[in-house]
Amino acid sequence: MDLFDHASQKEQAVLAPLAERMRPTSLSEYLGQEHLTGEGRFLRRALESDQVPSLILWGPPGTGKTTLAQLVARHTGAAFETMSAVLAGVKDIRETVARAQDRWKLNRQRTLLFIDEIHRFNKSQQDALLPHVEKGTVTLIGATTENPSFEVNAALLSRCRVVTLRGLEQEELIAVMRHAVADPRGLGGKVTVDDAALEFIADAAGGDARKALTALEAAAAYGGKAVDRKVAEEALQQKMLLYDKGGEEHYNVVSAFIKSMRGSDVDAALYWMTRMLEAGEDPVFIFRRMVIFASEDVGNADPRALGVAVDALRAFQLMGLPEGTLPLTQAVTYLALAPKSNAVIAAYAAVREAVTKEGALPVPMHLRNAPTKLMKSLGYGGGYKYPHNFEGNYVPEDYLPEALRSRCFYTPTRNGFEAELSERYEAIQQQLAARRGEREPGEDG
Repeated sequence: MDLFDHASQKEQAVLAPLAERMRPTSLSEYLGQEHLTGEGRFLRRALESDQVPSLILWGPPGTGKTTLAQLVARHTGAAFETMSAVLAGVKDIRETVARAQDRWKLNRQRTLLFIDEIHRFNKSQQDALLPHVEKGTVTLIGATTENPSFEVNAALLSRCRVVTLRGLEQEELIAVMRHAVADPRGLGGKVTVDDAALEFIADAAGGDARKALTALEAAAAYGGKAVDRKVAEEALQQKMLLYDKGGEEHYNVVSAFIKSMRGSDVDAALYWMTRMLEAGEDPVFIFRRMVIFASEDVGNADPRALGVAVDALRAFQLMGLPEGTLPLTQAVTYLALAPKSNAVIAAYAAVREAVTKEGALPVPMHLRNAPTKLMKSLGYGGGYKYPHNFEGNYVPEDYLPEALRSRCFYTPTRNGFEAELSERYEAIQQQLAARRGEREPGEDG
């Protein structure tokens, strides 16, 4: 590095955003993850014994995943290589591994490879990493906001320790901001920020330290030497919503939305619906979840629910936003207050289990198609009773393979319209049971 490079780096450090300038340089400055870095905790013990394994850091944005990787490298004396899974490919991995091998041969220095958004690596990219992590050529630290169980392949996951980072509490965010206000790397004591403003910003940040520091910097620039709550509110304009459409919180909010409708809490369902909309979620995604819900959680307890959900989707496609929020809200309130039944999904699960376990059972002879004389002579279709030829358009008959005739897959509830279906279902089952009692065992139509 020459003098011009050094001067350039110093200038960049001064101009860097507050969140970058205040990145912790030691574990004592690193706040919010004491379950990992506190005395006697896993990561601190690993650092103290110089036995840090490959890690997958899983947590929401702004919880210190990149910082933690840098601290590990600094503490262990390892060379720090970093890449973004969004931009890197297999070629980049090979070049990084080659440098790590040279580094070890020449200086016996280990290499820590930090991969941001590792969940964006495809299978071939993850496979390219695998042998080098296994051999210890690099110590991998991957950062992800997604559940690694779904996004990282099993072979790579089995060679890493998954650690979970949590969103920072309000008190921790306030402590981070107080430090930034006083520290020479931050605001250097040139700005005063009162407690009400700090609490407002911490609440708006939703556990994200980066958001908190960015908001603090904006408030300081807006308010000059003194920042109170009013200044903070004006600088931030509106509360920042924690909702990464591609991240963990996306699934948390969707889960809360579905569970609120399932629990018939219409107010909570509307709250989570609005959270998604205001954070920029595609309304069609919400409608799709509601169409699924109408069958899975309402089902035949209210057969109209599926029509309401589909009609609301069609209405939205005609209207667009903002008017489309009206059919969306109407459908959410209907589904949340509708009687509930999961008998439909339970029935499918039961039948699927039977099909998987029993295999392809033969079709009963009386149900088989008989388009030729030969097939008729073999008994295909023999004894079939056409229901419309009987009173009430029904006649007791067996339609299941013989091995499954005692099985009942659909168990209707007593909720809503399904109560009527339940009565009819029980009447049919009683008639079938009476008919089966009259037949000889093994008889097949």
